[in-house]
Amino acid sequence: MPLGRWKSVEHPDIANVQIDEVLHALADPTRRRIVRMLIEEGDRPCGTFGLGIAPSTLSHHFKALRNAGLIRQFDSGRQRMNTTRLVELDAKFPGLVDSILSLAEPERPNG
Repeated sequence: MPLGRWKSVEHPDIANVQIDEVLHALADPTRRRIVRMLIEEGDRPCGTFGLGIAPSTLSHHFKALRNAGLIRQFDSGRQRMNTTRLVELDAKFPGLVDSILSLAEPERPNG
């Protein structure tokens, strides 16, 4: 039985992450916005992104980002935290995430 409020989550080994998975995850503007927020503001709990979407939809986006190797989730007290795995990804795919984020138009709040 896990110690936190939630069941534990799986994270792929970075060696097993495929470029297609990263590209697919970052094709969605909401997911890009989540990654940008983590880069700009640092680690944060799931419920603090303020994206105006249903919690179940937000969970779906976190799962897609986690399965693509873009984020890592961990429990801290009563919160599930999110952090990027950009250092690991950049070692495998140099400059990929930065290029995608710089070329894609940022999603506008509530847009």
